[in-house]
Amino acid sequence: MQIQVNSNNHIQSSKRLEEWVRTTIESTLERYEEDLTRVEVHLSDENGEKPGPHDMRCQLEARPKGHQPISVTHKADSLEQAIDGAAEKLEHKLEHLFGKLRGKPRAAIVPFTGKANDSLLEEEFLENEQAAINS
Repeated sequence: MQIQVNSNNHIQSSKRLEEWVRTTIESTLERYEEDLTRVEVHLSDENGEKPGPHDMRCQLEARPKGHQPISVTHKADSLEQAIDGAAEKLEHKLEHLFGKLRGKPRAAIVPFTGKANDSLLEEEFLENEQAAINS
């Protein structure tokens, strides 16, 4: 799984930041490593220089093999909270996607032969016949 980190002008990108983001994403999505080709991380400060609540934003876009991309966004007061929140949201979405595909066993399909239904209908018919005779 390849992890690509992007940030806007308001967030100082560094090797240390990129490594920390990669480590966080890898540890959160570890169980889906074989199912994902790439995860793109987009970090931004919504208000730029101005302070404000929930102005740090992390958008994650995962590329599951053989499926459409999945995107989540999380806003928080700090970059760490935004990244952790987005990673958790993405993990839940992937859990939902792959849980549907491989986690639930499908019901066994029993071919219709007509015998079981015919015998039930015959039994019901005979009971009704007997009830009509007795009344």
